[in-house]
Amino acid sequence: MYPDQKSFPAEHAIRSRQRGVGLPLAIFIITVLALIVVGITQLQQGTAEMEIQDLQSTRAFYAAESGAQAALALLFPVSGSATSCTAAMYEQSFTTVGINNCSVVVHCTSQSLGAETYYTLRSEGSCGQGTDQARRMIEVKAR
Repeated sequence: MYPDQKSFPAEHAIRSRQRGVGLPLAIFIITVLALIVVGITQLQQGTAEMEIQDLQSTRAFYAAESGAQAALALLFPVSGSATSCTAAMYEQSFTTVGINNCSVVVHCTSQSLGAETYYTLRSEGSCGQGTDQARRMIEVKAR
C-alpha cells in the first residue's frame, strides 16, 4: 500500500542532499528585520524629540515677541504718559493658551542723540525646562 523507498531513487537522492539551510536562513531574515525595526524606532524617536524642540522654540519666539510688544505699549502708551526705560522693564509668566508655561524678560536701554531718544528693547522668551527648554531673543529699536 505504501510505496517503497527503493522504487523512487531520485526523490531519495534529493532528500539526502538537503542539509537544513532553511533554519539558518530564517534566523538571518528575522535578525535583519529586527535590526530594521530598531533603526526605524530610533529614527522616529529622534524625529519626535526634534519636533518637541522646534515647538518649544516657536513658543519661546512668540513669548519674546509678546513681551517686546507689551514693553513698547508701556514705553509709548496711547494716553501719552510713558513709562521710563529701565534695565528690567517688563517681566511676565504666561498662562495664555499657546504660550503657557513660558516667561519673558524685557530689558530696555536708551540713547539720546540731539533732541531724539532712541530705545533698544531686548526681549528674551523662554519655554520648557531642562533639555526641552528653548530660549529666543528679539531686539527692537524704537524712537
